[in-house]
Amino acid sequence: MPDKEYRPYHPNQLLLLPPSLHDWLPDDHLAYFVSDLVDSFDLSAIESAYEDEARGAPPYHPAMMVKLLVYGYCTGVYSSRRIARHVEEDVAFRVLAAGNAPDFRTISDFRLRHLNTVTGLFEQTLQLARKAGLVKLGHVALDSTKLRANASKHKAMSYGRMKTEEARLAAEVAAMLKQAVATDAEEDRRYGRDVRGDELPAELRRREDRLRKIREAKAALEAEAKARAEAERAQRREDPPAPTGRPPKPPRETPPDQAQYNFTDPQSCIVRNADGAFIQGYNAQAAVDATHQLIVATDVTAQPADACHLGPMVTAIKQTTGHRPRRLTADAGYFSEANVTAKSVRGIDLYVAVRKDKHTQVPEPAPRGRIPQHCSSKERMQRKLRTIAGRKVYSRRKAIVEPVLGHIKAARGFDRFRLRGVWKVKGEWTLVTLAHNICRLFQARPQLQGLMRTAIA
Repeated sequence: MPDKEYRPYHPNQLLLLPPSLHDWLPDDHLAYFVSDLVDSFDLSAIESAYEDEARGAPPYHPAMMVKLLVYGYCTGVYSSRRIARHVEEDVAFRVLAAGNAPDFRTISDFRLRHLNTVTGLFEQTLQLARKAGLVKLGHVALDSTKLRANASKHKAMSYGRMKTEEARLAAEVAAMLKQAVATDAEEDRRYGRDVRGDELPAELRRREDRLRKIREAKAALEAEAKARAEAERAQRREDPPAPTGRPPKPPRETPPDQAQYNFTDPQSCIVRNADGAFIQGYNAQAAVDATHQLIVATDVTAQPADACHLGPMVTAIKQTTGHRPRRLTADAGYFSEANVTAKSVRGIDLYVAVRKDKHTQVPEPAPRGRIPQHCSSKERMQRKLRTIAGRKVYSRRKAIVEPVLGHIKAARGFDRFRLRGVWKVKGEWTLVTLAHNICRLFQARPQLQGLMRTAIA
């Protein structure tokens, strides 16, 4: 019986001609789209940072580094070490790198150095989408998601426990110092004064270091409380409260005992996740346009509540797109009397829930007749959402914004920040949302080809 015949396979065969990088991937691959899109970007803000550098070897081209970062975030590769490994092993990354192989430290430093310019790339992407008719701002849905910080909640301590620990550690350090002095005196008597014996025990050094960190954290919480009290006093001077039967309480200048401070990432906070668990993290905001589910504004803060973000997010939409949305929907976390009557949202058709209803709750009947003149802003909004048209509009909110956040966290695996500090995680979240928008544009690429070719030319 003849041997089975297989297709030729010669792993050690040398190529007669060098291969073309563009033969390694299909023409409609995401990597080529990312490459063309980045080539259409204005990268002068990044390039200007290298113009005055005359030391060392020439840096890697900024366009190549941006392409590697953006493509990595588009495909769920966020770690600089993983990106560097993919540049060596993954065909798409190798095509984008075009024979270059930056190490993980170079990639990490580039990302950290140019985090602020990511906002400019985010805006350029939205401008391109608006020109192609992919962003219309007819209906924008606003929502937030709680993301873990690069820190453990077990590395946090409350202000009340800080006071207790400070007293306990100070007493232990004093006792150990007293013991160390007694030990030194005994060793001087035994061995003589010329023999060294003044080194602090390792245990004492650890306690002193912990005491120093606790005192620094305690001072930071106290300074934050004083600044908050001063801001409240200034607000009362500008806008005095209405006279009531009793005088208002003076602002508190000391933090409450429950105030938390994390030693790993002090700017993060304890937030409640969607499943009800408390995590050490940040509150990430996203405003999503209904046309193609493109994110038109982002923000990250250490404020667990959402109500304070409605006005700033509307301002951010105007900044990134040049226009305000005609209609905006948000859940009950964003409602307050001040929010729906603020100057920043005037003229916008708002649909903001006034309370959180259960999914099994039967909706109230639609109101009839004219709106009573004595209705408050909350009652007016509640009546608006109970109408047939209001229910139809508000029901679109969860179909617009929630799949976007779910896709980022579940499909792309971005469920925690890799960087620490508010301004760094803001840049990282902007990079994540930029990658989401690019993937959405990739689905609508026929409408963008002409605009991208014009920008590159």
